[in-house]
Amino acid sequence: MSRQPSTREELYERIRNSSKDEVILEEMVRLGFWPAASGQPGDPGDEIRRRGELQRKLNDLRTKVSRLYNEQQLISDQRKQRLAESRRKRQETKERRERERQQKAELWRQRKEREVLYLGDGVSGGLLERKTDQARLVGGGLPVLAGPEAVAASMGITVGALRFLAYSRRVSRISHYRRFSIPKKTGGRRLISAPMPRLKAAQRWILENILERVPVHEAAHGFLERRSIVTNAVPHVGADVVINLDLKDFFPTVTYERVKGLFVSLGYSESVATVLALLSTEPEVAELELDGNSYYAAQGPRHLPQGSPASPAITNLLCRRLDRRLQGLARKHGYQYTRYADDLTFSARGMVSTRSSEVGRLLRGVADIVTHEGFEVHPEKTRVMRRGRRLEVTGIVINDKLSVDRKTLRRFRATLFQVERDGPEGKRWGESKDLMAALLGYASFVAMVDPQRGRPLISRVRAVHRAHGYQPAAPKRRAAPPTAASTAPSSPARDTTASVPTPDRDPDPTPPPGKKKKKWKLW
Repeated sequence: MSRQPSTREELYERIRNSSKDEVILEEMVRLGFWPAASGQPGDPGDEIRRRGELQRKLNDLRTKVSRLYNEQQLISDQRKQRLAESRRKRQETKERRERERQQKAELWRQRKEREVLYLGDGVSGGLLERKTDQARLVGGGLPVLAGPEAVAASMGITVGALRFLAYSRRVSRISHYRRFSIPKKTGGRRLISAPMPRLKAAQRWILENILERVPVHEAAHGFLERRSIVTNAVPHVGADVVINLDLKDFFPTVTYERVKGLFVSLGYSESVATVLALLSTEPEVAELELDGNSYYAAQGPRHLPQGSPASPAITNLLCRRLDRRLQGLARKHGYQYTRYADDLTFSARGMVSTRSSEVGRLLRGVADIVTHEGFEVHPEKTRVMRRGRRLEVTGIVINDKLSVDRKTLRRFRATLFQVERDGPEGKRWGESKDLMAALLGYASFVAMVDPQRGRPLISRVRAVHRAHGYQPAAPKRRAAPPTAASTAPSSPARDTTASVPTPDRDPDPTPPPGKKKKKWKLW
């Protein structure tokens, strides 16, 4: 039953939608003046309703006909329909893409937790190359690492931690190194980059599980087990001529690309070599302040840092061909050859040593080989010493036997006597602020070179320690590598015959007076 119209407009709308007679009939039915359905044939109400229904259909047909002949209206309706459909499809596409984006983001997050896929601009190209020369690795006794994930597992760290340590950033708010400088022997300052504990542990794992298992050339004596400055000097004892050369900017010359190539040559895939090389190298950085925050901006390519426990071993392996070629050149001219880090030493005896032309040819050949191998001879640190003056190799006098400088030894004995007589107040030895440690250090150095002279000196120094209640600091043990999968035994120290401080343990190393600490004594 229809309701009573509340306004005149509503009444007119009802009449337009049906007919006047039908509205009157509905009102009569509503008010009770006419039955809703009499059921009698020929009922006028049914006829009125039928006529109203036909009228409505006719109105609909007229509306459709009018629209068919109204082209602008048809175009407008079609545009509205297409616009609505387009909006619907756009909304569906937007929702679908958002779902896909979230799914991809979740898959990428899960994959990043399992894999190393990107480590910075310019270094990530080979991270998907996983081809490993397993036969070479097994034959060399090296751990087989299928990818960066295996590196992380062997080091006992997560993939995220490995990515954090190896990521190459041009500008960063963090630094994995503590940088300080020490005086150079020839003046100026030398930058030392000491790795932070987590990175240092990773570098030690590389050193102990990979680098120390690869044999080096017999001419190398630096940072190796059972080799030292003493073994480096022994082949030259009693020589008639000694030639000392120095490689300029030794560690900065060894770039990231060369270190990566070394690990590839050992049999590792490019992805593993990339991670190991990034862990072993770092660029020079400038520390900047901006809006109260510190930033570290890279100033050049990545290279071996002076201060990393892995750097010396990497240089020894990279110099294998250099050592082989220089030894061949030395033998050709009748010379002996040894190398301690960046110090090259040649010596000869007999008639060979008297020919100056032979020395010149040797020096030219050395310069050519060194340049071809990617290094440079320091022009200001080449010395040719002949018998009749003090011959010295890596700080050890070698004229007739291994010995230390007599003048320095006499000054040390005088200082030690004054300390024994008057006490340590006001006394100083070398550049160290710790007099007692400096005295023990030099006495140990003498004992290493000449045990007959050195052992009594050590006894006297220890007696001074006891008399004044001095307790020398216990040397720090090498931290055990954080390995979970590797079963490789720990290797001993690289130079067991010399007591050589490392930058993170002794930032103020104590050289003997008159001989500042050389670069090869920093680790």
